Amino acid sequence: MRRLFPVTDETAAHPPEGTHEAGEHGAGGTSVPGAPVDREWTFAELAAAYAYPEPRAAGEPWLRANMVATLDGAAQHEGRSQPISSAADMRIFGTLRALADVVVVGAETVRQEGYRPARARAEFAALREAAGQGPAPAIAVVTASLELDFSLPLFTSPLVPTLILTGAAAAPERTAAAEKAGARVVVAGDGVGVDPVRAVRALAGLGHTRLLTEGGPRLLGQMVASGALDEMCLTVSPMLTAGDAQRIAGGPSVAVPRRFTLESLLEDDGFLFSRYRRP
Repeated sequence: MRRLFPVTDETAAHPPEGTHEAGEHGAGGTSVPGAPVDREWTFAELAAAYAYPEPRAAGEPWLRANMVATLDGAAQHEGRSQPISSAADMRIFGTLRALADVVVVGAETVRQEGYRPARARAEFAALREAAGQGPAPAIAVVTASLELDFSLPLFTSPLVPTLILTGAAAAPERTAAAEKAGARVVVAGDGVGVDPVRAVRALAGLGHTRLLTEGGPRLLGQMVASGALDEMCLTVSPMLTAGDAQRIAGGPSVAVPRRFTLESLLEDDGFLFSRYRRP
């Protein structure tokens, strides 16, 4: 993995004489001065690269999204994101989860991706303890209907209880079924649906200020349209899929597109890992 942006002393460094790192040598194996160092990053380095910003005020939440898309904009292949991912992408995926208080996900993504509860990672245990976090983030499922399989491990065996974000008009029998399964139901909307801004505030009220959403596209589209999203972590996969796969965000459009600022850009085996944040 190489850091392409921002340009730092590390970015401009090159391997010691005699090493042959991929992508850093010209013809004949000679070093190319100024080429970024390409190597596997440790989890500690990834955690530092993706650290949440310091809040401007105590208890202020920060919502970041993590998604992957192909060169032609597909967020999935055959209904799942795994085929367009990579080992490095999954390392960053695990790092972002390990840094979060809660992972927010749409009900359809739970169904399609076979979501499981977040697990404790030994390599992040000390970091989470120092941050005052539990052993793993909670999963918060956004759903209007609560039509979920409560026999899944996401509900039967999480390290921390799974949260259900829904509207005040949700069916009482489904709410009761969720609570019987051990989930905590959080109302974040006046009707049957969820207001993304209210959802963020409700999670912050539970002490979850470092928020991560992994979509899907419909949920991310709602978060974008509502202005709730603070940061976008996007993996650009060096693949072309064509077809009719969804983009990373769908749903209502915004009146005026909101411009984000590039925070960092990493590269590994042709995959680009970008991090953008609101100004």
